[in-house]
Amino acid sequence: MKLVIATHNQDKLKELHQGLSDLNIELLTLNDFPSIGEIVENGKTLEENALIKAREVNRITSLPSISDDTGLEVDALDGQPGIFTARYAGENCSYIDNINKMLKEMKNVPEKKRTARFITAMAYVDKHTELTAHGVVKGMIEKKIKSLGGFGYDPIFYVKEYKKTFSDMNIKEKNSISHRGKAIRAIKSKLIVHLNLSKENA
Repeated sequence: MKLVIATHNQDKLKELHQGLSDLNIELLTLNDFPSIGEIVENGKTLEENALIKAREVNRITSLPSISDDTGLEVDALDGQPGIFTARYAGENCSYIDNINKMLKEMKNVPEKKRTARFITAMAYVDKHTELTAHGVVKGMIEKKIKSLGGFGYDPIFYVKEYKKTFSDMNIKEKNSISHRGKAIRAIKSKLIVHLNLSKENA
């Protein structure tokens, strides 16, 4: 069986590939389908956006597809940036642009009120079935960048229980506790049942 990971984000692709690679499935990416351009994510929720991408790639390729959408919700910013996490500083902005905007807007927020959570919605779509799953991880927003590992907001997302930011973790460690890692494991459990995969391959 073949499964298309529906993302152009190479950093996200690495985490998805790492999390799904133990399934007895041939994983393809959008690099295998160069004619597929950027897919407009105009949903009102993370789950809607994940489904939009998975449905479109399934429609074009006629292959099962899996996608996710992730949002960072910061309490001091009334839950923003949410579904606008990737383009918080504007269209075509960089990771560092987003981080700098957030640090600037939270400049005067005290440590105890810098709580936040990452949420991932994941969607699987094939000809007959749609499956969704979610993952959440709580953390704090740092006051400054201390290291530049990982991607996105990893350099300023601090996980108190591990006394590390995501950028200080390797991909295996991050996936073991992260929002995306939790969503991957949740969707895998559903895929094992749906596709009759053996548990030893999951």
